[in-house]
Amino acid sequence: MTITLRSSTSFISLRHTRSLKTPDGFSGTVCFAQIKPSCRLQAKNSKQEAQLSQDDILVTEGRKSKNWEKLHAISGPDHSSSNSRVPVFVMLPLDTVTIGGNLNKPRAMNASLMALRSAGVEGVMVDAWWGLVEKDGPLKYNWEGYAELVQMVQKHGLKLQVVMSFHQCGGNVGDSCSIPLPPWVLEEMSKNLDLVYTDKSGRRNPEYISLGCDSLPLLRGRTPIQVYSDYMRSFRNRFKDYLGQVITEIQVGMGPCGELRYPAYPESKGTWNFPGIGEFQCYDKYMRASLEASAEAVGKTGWGQRGPHDSGQYNQFPEETGFFRRDGTWNTEYGQFFLEWYSGKLLEHGDKILAAAEGIFRGTGAKLSGKVAGIHWHYGTRSHAAELTAGYYNTRHHDGYLPMARMFSKHGVVFNFTCMEMRDGEQPQHANCSPEGLVRQVKMATRTARTELAGENALERYDAGAFSQVMATSRSESGNGLTAFTYLRMNKRLFEGDNWLHLVQFVESMSEGGRHGKLSECDSSGTNLYVGFIKDKSVQKTTEVALA
Repeated sequence: MTITLRSSTSFISLRHTRSLKTPDGFSGTVCFAQIKPSCRLQAKNSKQEAQLSQDDILVTEGRKSKNWEKLHAISGPDHSSSNSRVPVFVMLPLDTVTIGGNLNKPRAMNASLMALRSAGVEGVMVDAWWGLVEKDGPLKYNWEGYAELVQMVQKHGLKLQVVMSFHQCGGNVGDSCSIPLPPWVLEEMSKNLDLVYTDKSGRRNPEYISLGCDSLPLLRGRTPIQVYSDYMRSFRNRFKDYLGQVITEIQVGMGPCGELRYPAYPESKGTWNFPGIGEFQCYDKYMRASLEASAEAVGKTGWGQRGPHDSGQYNQFPEETGFFRRDGTWNTEYGQFFLEWYSGKLLEHGDKILAAAEGIFRGTGAKLSGKVAGIHWHYGTRSHAAELTAGYYNTRHHDGYLPMARMFSKHGVVFNFTCMEMRDGEQPQHANCSPEGLVRQVKMATRTARTELAGENALERYDAGAFSQVMATSRSESGNGLTAFTYLRMNKRLFEGDNWLHLVQFVESMSEGGRHGKLSECDSSGTNLYVGFIKDKSVQKTTEVALA
């Protein structure tokens, strides 16, 4: 099949037409023509015609398939805004910057950003890995790979969300590469095993430094909070000319996966499997010392010896334990004491890091955000066991998200929450999941605390149902609506036929406040999205673009 783009005038200059290597998910050549806004182009095949008026036309070659395929051309973003508009960002690959500190596959990244811009996406998100930037030694920072990305994002007129990623990459859902903490930090951990979170069996977790030593100078004379602060300050100084303009948001990592939580459900080496309740992570010597001091302060010395003895193991269910069962220890005076201490330490940790970030980035014009995990399994039980082990004191009788929302609000930080794409009916019944109920609770908590709410999808999803669910949760009928949504994640699958179509329609709907509750299977609404249905035998190896 041949797609012909025709113009009645010579507005298109051939010297401005260029071909770029496509990202891994594209097959063939991506051609962009710079066109004056008044130019109208017509895309034709033997079955359909569609009118397009745009700044950049994206034409991609169809991929051979036994099934019907879709080719599409997408117009540039509509920058008209309204109070209900929800900007959409897309997460970049975890290995966007290489171990050597360089931008990974820059030509493919350039083509991908151009495509995202054409789809109307607001911007992209990238992890600024501590293990890459400060790997050569304390206070020795290498931001060059990120500087190249920032300039590329600016060139395409996109915005950038940057995550201060103080955790390791690898060992969790969706981790496609391994980026450990800086070597000099790992060296300190090998000398002092209590620098990392520890469970009751003595299993150590090197994903993130234990919050028990936040204020202790154990990292070559600096405390972890000082190390995080120095890192953020270095970032601010390096990118001061881009903050507030290109870099519009700094997401502050506060735990495993960048989330404010304990590593209660580690997937590495098969330690935990869904929907296990997880385990408390309070057995390094610094956490034990804090627990002991808290118990003494309330006159209950015996409560400070260790964590709950009857809390079970990673892959058990609530009713299999004495602590989490329906009328278990969680609802006793001791249980309440322990859970208040455990969750309180997590809130204190978040408060310290966000206070530091607030001071460092004040006046730069960049928003601050923090991420909270969407732990939806066992939400339907009284104890909410999986949330409790992660540090969220949320039970049938106690709201665990309002204190977090108030802490975020105190520092003017956006509350970023996951699992926005999930429906209750998609979950296994035995797991007592309720992602929809959890999202409703968080929306109400953030509204009460008067803090902004943003969202992400927890798992990679490309189907129309997931996008439709995000659109539904983005609205403010029950609690806060979303101020932004970040889609996980850009990879080669995203650019494939239906997946790309769903993303484009989703972005358009979110620009209207998510009012369209369902994505259509084809473009029947008269928009400038063109979809051609082509049988395998008519797909050629190349796409010809003819300019008349």
